[in-house]
Amino acid sequence: MKRQDGRQPDQLRPIEITPGFIKYPEGSALICCGDTKVICNATVEEEVPPFRKGSGKGWVTAEYAMLPRATNARSRRDISKLKLNGRSAEIQRLIGRALRAAVDMKALGERTITVDCDVIQADGGTRCASITGGFAALALALDQLRRQGIFDKLPLTGCVAAVSCGIVEGRPLLDLCYAEDSAAQVDFNFVMDDQSRVIEAQGTGEGRPFAKAELDALYALAEPAIRRLIEIQKQTLGGLLG
Repeated sequence: MKRQDGRQPDQLRPIEITPGFIKYPEGSALICCGDTKVICNATVEEEVPPFRKGSGKGWVTAEYAMLPRATNARSRRDISKLKLNGRSAEIQRLIGRALRAAVDMKALGERTITVDCDVIQADGGTRCASITGGFAALALALDQLRRQGIFDKLPLTGCVAAVSCGIVEGRPLLDLCYAEDSAAQVDFNFVMDDQSRVIEAQGTGEGRPFAKAELDALYALAEPAIRRLIEIQKQTLGGLLG
């Protein structure tokens, strides 16, 4: 099997993160993973949800949306249906869980950071791109608070990134584009930190059940790829992440 873009089975698409892409948010980044492009904006608010009030701890959450023409055919905006799309709801919960895993909530203090991830062009892997780019936007927002003297060092416990893997025509592949993802027999998303610890793994036998050996093969693709993504985050943000 030859991949349509000529990549090797264990090769990421070209990755680029542009910090400060939007002028107004406390933290902002555009992430491009091949032809998938996501704008990630982090907003700081000096309040927390009711369940956090008086705890001394902060909160990190996320919202996810896709522009109507981010794909080949126009999709309706959620507002036109008066409810959040089920897929979008599931993805934004995933992004929130992933980002919270990297934040020291006590050190953050009673404030909320909301990371908005808006897909402007989709070619597979949008949730993974949102997590990887969303973490960069989050770190930039925290750095602005640090520069304001709110804390001495970033209240981060590590870095977070995500990547998709799948089995297509019986072959494990890394970082699926849409054509590969839509044909995958097995589809996985891995979220990990900079110590290669798994924060979340989402996997489905789309076309058939899969064996543990196949899961191991997908993990073996994902783990070094996420280390590479975290290297790109650190290179993009200079010395911000150490």
